[in-house]
Amino acid sequence: MRIGILTYHFPPEPAFIPGSLAEELAARGHEVRVLTGFPDYPGGHAYPGWRQRWRHETHDRGLTVRRVLRYSTGDDGVRGRMASWLSFAGSAALVGRRFLADVDALYVYQPPAAAFATAALLRLLGRVPVVLHVPDVWPEQAVDGSDDGRWAARVRAAMIRTYRAATLVAVTAPSLRDAVVALGVDPDRVRLVLNWTEERIFQPRAASVAARRLVRRDERCVVMYAGTIGARQGLVTAVRAAAALSDTVDVVLVGSGADEQRVRGLAAELRADNVRFVERRSPLDMPELYAAADYQLVMLRDLPELRGSVPAKLPAVLSCGVPVVASAGGDTAALVERARAGLSCPPEDWASLADRFWLAAHIPPPARVEMGRRGREAYLREMSLPAGVGRIERLLRESMAAARPDQQRIKLS
Repeated sequence: MRIGILTYHFPPEPAFIPGSLAEELAARGHEVRVLTGFPDYPGGHAYPGWRQRWRHETHDRGLTVRRVLRYSTGDDGVRGRMASWLSFAGSAALVGRRFLADVDALYVYQPPAAAFATAALLRLLGRVPVVLHVPDVWPEQAVDGSDDGRWAARVRAAMIRTYRAATLVAVTAPSLRDAVVALGVDPDRVRLVLNWTEERIFQPRAASVAARRLVRRDERCVVMYAGTIGARQGLVTAVRAAAALSDTVDVVLVGSGADEQRVRGLAAELRADNVRFVERRSPLDMPELYAAADYQLVMLRDLPELRGSVPAKLPAVLSCGVPVVASAGGDTAALVERARAGLSCPPEDWASLADRFWLAAHIPPPARVEMGRRGREAYLREMSLPAGVGRIERLLRESMAAARPDQQRIKLS
């Protein structure tokens, strides 16, 4: 197939879903054309050695990447984000009509940043079959309260238009299917494709001496959270739960984010000496750090828009064969429970999480290893790169087949 890919982020940015998909499809013999922007995430400025220019195209063994201009700024506010998203939409529309004109099918990885570009290209490309890959549904109001609602509503409206126009819609969590259908999408056009992780990094590893020194103080049970300390995670719940078990479990928080000072302040206020903070680490370090702890903590707040969301950390942890404690609802908890890969409890309930911490600390080490093994098996079966790319490849072929009757009617008329 000649496959077009539209994505706002692409490697060398940390965008392993569209990046690994493009590489794997090209390795399977397809001609792949990627339309994306110049790398600037997360700092908001072009990477060293990169300079935005109008025509930038690379070719490598069946994979062509065309980068288009977009407004880049270190401003992470609403206006800065929207300027970047709208400028990408304009550039993608100008270039995409010719660059993607003769593709057999178009795959779109659509977080909110790609919504306007997708809407513009769908109008320009006409009857090209489209597989839209939706990682989450944009809420009416931004979770962090940074938006007055007007821009959030515009982004949501653009995304809904593309859901309804796409030939097929792939969702990354079971409950997300219901959310997309509720927005007016034909349920027969919605498919589940669970996210995979960066498998070149996230594999089972043994803990190094340095990793154990960083994570552990003694032989007590260690539950580690690694990732963003932000509004969606609600890590104050973990601090309160840990404070109730100061003699039983250590909670190690690795990372940073907008809520970090609030979380640190609560730990100090509660005198939770068993809560420790480690600065953000490279993804390359994470498998050894995972192995140095006894469990990995996955957390999401109790928000409607997060119940159909599976954090990127979960497939990474399962791929590493590490047991999980999940303080989350919806699909995240369901996946952990179905795989029997750890323990779960309702979100934002510190007493329930404290109970899970206590139980985790008293589960024998061989049973913990078995949890991790089951999680690894579930990942390989349901979430791995070969499984996910195979599903998307089938969806692209299915979208082409679905478009043929319309094409035949056009010829006959």
